[in-house]
Amino acid sequence: MSTSSVTSTGPAAVQRAGPPSLTVLSGFWPAATYAVARTLLTADPALLLVRHDLGDVRAGVVHRVVRDRSGVLEDERITLAHGCASCTLRDDVLPTLARLAGTHPHRDLVLMLPEVVEPEAVAAACAHCLVDGTPLTDLLHVDSYVTVVDAEHLLDGLASTDDLKTLDIHAAADDDRALADVVVRQIEYADTHVLWGHSPDGGYDTHRLATLLARIAPWAIQIRVDDDLVDAHALARRLRRTDRHRPETPGVLVRGLEGHLLGVHEPHPDQGIVSVVFRARRPFHAERLHAVLEDVNADVIRSRGHLWLASQPEAVVAWDFAGGGLGLGSLGRWLTCLPDTHWDEVSDHRRLAAALEWDPYYGDRNQHLVFVGLDLDPAALRHTLTGCLLTDAELADGEDVWRGYPDPFAGCFPMTDA
Repeated sequence: MSTSSVTSTGPAAVQRAGPPSLTVLSGFWPAATYAVARTLLTADPALLLVRHDLGDVRAGVVHRVVRDRSGVLEDERITLAHGCASCTLRDDVLPTLARLAGTHPHRDLVLMLPEVVEPEAVAAACAHCLVDGTPLTDLLHVDSYVTVVDAEHLLDGLASTDDLKTLDIHAAADDDRALADVVVRQIEYADTHVLWGHSPDGGYDTHRLATLLARIAPWAIQIRVDDDLVDAHALARRLRRTDRHRPETPGVLVRGLEGHLLGVHEPHPDQGIVSVVFRARRPFHAERLHAVLEDVNADVIRSRGHLWLASQPEAVVAWDFAGGGLGLGSLGRWLTCLPDTHWDEVSDHRRLAAALEWDPYYGDRNQHLVFVGLDLDPAALRHTLTGCLLTDAELADGEDVWRGYPDPFAGCFPMTDA
């Protein structure tokens, strides 16, 4: 990464009425994320930056630094009872934010996450963990979740087949996540992306990376920053006090179930990037789908969504592919398979989304998958997936017969009621 020059042209940010505002910065490449954090400090002398180093977290030690534009205000090593990232969030990150909000009520905060922490975990902690009996959201305003991606390394990160343990950067002893999974989850949860720097292969490739980001997470605002010269105040105006965070937005794998945008259908290549949305009402034949799993993801960088199988007609199945690995899991039961008394246990958004697309025969059951990749053949992909759906003759057999179809996924999707 080249050394950046930061300019500060304009007045310092003016603090507004109300509680302190929190901007959460995540990113798998700390140099780029910290560069953005330093830029925000340059623009506002009152801003406080909180960082946690998890290098020794498995030994129960976390290094916390709090600083502003003038320098370091706190530099402490904290011993935790348990060596894991989630314990750090609960035991130190949230109490530190609450303390700073109380002692500096007129100073906004930026929380820079360690590279292996996913922003959704922070959002869940903010929503559900109390600090001295008080929700953190009562003490400060969570304004935005910003993910910084380094243009020089983004494509390698998304294509990586390494896991965090292999790289010795796992956040806990039982942390089995893949590097690519962390990168896509940081990208997909964010409401704002900063594409930092440029590709070493030139301007065209940088534009292609911007398109790829937009296809992976079309709901996020994208800001491109040339790391050779950064206007600190211009960047701060676009990243802070934006009020972009929507805590009610569901996780990415259930977005389609909840009626939210899951992806965009852009089958014509844009600088080589193709995005395909596949939707169908018929169920998949499990054996035929299993046979093509490798083929449908051959040229894919990211695919996600939900599906249903004829042989397991009650189960909502999650589809989650990144870094060469496909994960399938249970998202509970379809509403059409739930007793009416259990419908109140799911969200209003899901009930509304189901009602809008309810089918007299299938109910709310449907296939909703999104594929993003380089030089994908959308027609071939659709043909392959369509060939896995039940035929007219198989549909006529009915659910009692479907349940007896050969199923390589039998027993893989234990279900809950919501």
